[in-house]
Amino acid sequence: MGRPEKIRLGEILLQQKLLTEDKLKAALDEQKRSGRKLGRIFIDAGYVTEEQIGSALARQLQVPFINLKHFNIRPEVATRLPETLARRFRAIVVEDAGAFFRVGMADPTDLFAYDEINRVLKRDIQLAVVGESLLLQTIDRVYRRTEEISGLALELGEELGETTDFAALGLTPGAEDAPVVKLLQSVFEDAVQVRASDIHIEPQEHKVLIRFRIDGMLHVQAEADSKIASALALRLKLMSGLDISEKRLPQDGRFNVKVRSTQIDVRISTMPTQYGESAVMRLLNQSGGILGLERIGLPADMLERLRDIIQRPSGMVLVTGPTGSGKTTTLYAALDELNTSERKIITVEDPVEYRLPGINQVQIHEKIDLTFSRVLRTALRQDPDVILVGEMRDQGTVETGLRAAMTGHMVFSTLHTNDAVSTPIRLLDMGAPRYMVAMSLQVVLAQRLLRLVCENCGEVTQLPPNEHEWMRLALGSEADDPQYRKGRGCTQCNGTGYLGRTGVYEMLEMTRPVVEAANQPDPATFMQAARKQMDGHMLKDHAVELVVQGKTTVGEAMRIGSQLDD
Repeated sequence: MGRPEKIRLGEILLQQKLLTEDKLKAALDEQKRSGRKLGRIFIDAGYVTEEQIGSALARQLQVPFINLKHFNIRPEVATRLPETLARRFRAIVVEDAGAFFRVGMADPTDLFAYDEINRVLKRDIQLAVVGESLLLQTIDRVYRRTEEISGLALELGEELGETTDFAALGLTPGAEDAPVVKLLQSVFEDAVQVRASDIHIEPQEHKVLIRFRIDGMLHVQAEADSKIASALALRLKLMSGLDISEKRLPQDGRFNVKVRSTQIDVRISTMPTQYGESAVMRLLNQSGGILGLERIGLPADMLERLRDIIQRPSGMVLVTGPTGSGKTTTLYAALDELNTSERKIITVEDPVEYRLPGINQVQIHEKIDLTFSRVLRTALRQDPDVILVGEMRDQGTVETGLRAAMTGHMVFSTLHTNDAVSTPIRLLDMGAPRYMVAMSLQVVLAQRLLRLVCENCGEVTQLPPNEHEWMRLALGSEADDPQYRKGRGCTQCNGTGYLGRTGVYEMLEMTRPVVEAANQPDPATFMQAARKQMDGHMLKDHAVELVVQGKTTVGEAMRIGSQLDD
């Protein structure tokens, strides 16, 4: 197909019986009032889906409809069209056929866009129709900032030279155009595009590494001259209100950064190393909202039991696991469920990660003796119904928390233990009286995070001998039945084969037999009773279940298993 003809979307949808006259009239009236695009009005009103509009346009124009969710776009082809034009015209180059480019457009009837793209690409164009929301997601993934970051890092290195230029460091007023400011903005934009949870800036002897943690794994984003490390550290300290003159001691802070109209809360930690200050930033997207309990990956039976327990008027709920296992997300999901006008909720955290409306959140500050134990004692005098303690760090916090749970409060907290069974024993080791643990503790939830197979490039695969043997030990003779999946790697998952993460869980409910065992002096008696209660519902079992469902790989399940075997 050549240059498209101008056609009316409403008429097409009427012809293909996807829309009624009344709905079209209502949408046209809304368009006159708001000035919004007609297609967006149809979708927002629930008259048609984005895919139905795309398919209807494709049939009318006799061009293909491409579902970008299942289409692997090569970045070197897509970037033939500059990013500014791709976003402006809602278009992307999906194929280089030699004689022509196949261009996917959300609105293929936009004649001006067609002419402009044709002029820039300097080659014949064959159109395809794509969904707008998937198109924008694809543009975010394809147009990475890698080259831009490397270029800005080089520019900053050249500008600094052998001397310290405070304008280049972005330390002077009106320094928004300073290379270091532009470099950090590009880093943040790229990190948000690829769903990074952390940014690591690490000075080495001859270079500085910028790495992103994506789905729990670190990936090198850029390498630059080592002399820019100090400029980056100074600028980040300035942004977070830290002492720029102190380079010998670690510092912690936070700041906000705006990335494409999205507010990102950044938590920063600096640490002196042999070659300069290392900075690690945790990115917290405040606009994303809190995940509900039903969205964090809990099995249905476990979800139902947990919901029943957290609605009790008193008791303690502990969530355990290593750093970065999603404990805070789980706790916030539970709090969000309990956050009603009838309940007073107080949280004691270090640091406060997400701001929750209607909840009293307290930030720990140990330098002025504002500790977990002290704030918790004060919180009990504030007439709370629910208390969240960020972490059970010491004997005082543990005892105060357990006592609060005994005196009519629901207490949530975290503990760094390997699994659910060892958690009550850990509380005893920390000096908590045995009777308090048995009476107050309601449930222990242990968790890890598993990477999910990319839906776009996931395919059935044959297991290597070691993985097949591991599954055989877990499933016995049934290990040959499931179809095991693995991702090839594509633009959607940045070549990793994984996209997104989900939680794997085990839950120890303090039932009567378990409580009676907890009151016995021999820990082995308790562990036996706990394992009996959790039989078949442990972390490894949940991981294996996700493998059988094709949601994750055997390698990911083995990683969880190895953590538990340590």
